[in-house]
Amino acid sequence: MSHQLDTLFKNNKDWSERMHSEDPDFFARLVNQQSPEYLWIGCSDSRVPANQIIGLAPGEVFVHRNIANVVVHTDLNALSVIHYAVAMLRVKHILVVGHYGCGGVKAALNDNRIGLTDNWLRHVQDVRDRHENLLNMVEGHAERVDRLCELNAMQQVVSISQTSVLREAWERGQDVSVHGWCYGLDNGLVHDLGISASCREEALERYRDGIERMARG
Repeated sequence: MSHQLDTLFKNNKDWSERMHSEDPDFFARLVNQQSPEYLWIGCSDSRVPANQIIGLAPGEVFVHRNIANVVVHTDLNALSVIHYAVAMLRVKHILVVGHYGCGGVKAALNDNRIGLTDNWLRHVQDVRDRHENLLNMVEGHAERVDRLCELNAMQQVVSISQTSVLREAWERGQDVSVHGWCYGLDNGLVHDLGISASCREEALERYRDGIERMARG
């Protein structure tokens, strides 16, 4: 175990030296300011690193992650992150990013019992139950998981748009929008789910449009 941790310290030292070599002012800039334009709300899955996926350096994207990228109105952790990002950092874009093949979404779809996390994944199962007919139209279990990953990300866009943080920001004329994406582990590409909104009403409208597109196939 000690050897494994020593490797991490060595990796950190190598990275620090490399960054100093490539950009001597890099860390000085990080110390002096944090002014990201993006808030990334994604899954805790270790295969989905926010900065690398969208090619941004540390300090350029504010990040919140949890299992299955869920935003619940009673989750003070997520709400505090959103509030700080919107009210203090003045981000311009909130990116809700699910990922295909998500283990949490798969467990929710299958009704797998995995312990305490079952209570958290109940929120994803609410999305599943709401769109049961739509999911049943999809052939293949893996494809149904991916469809639920998309539906879940879309639902979180609506949920964020209905928070007091976003509603108050829009009421005061702040320029901030919410977007729904899904990331492919198999190819490293982000898929735009076509649900971007700069007000609550637009989020609901884009959500309905997205559901209709899925129903048409």
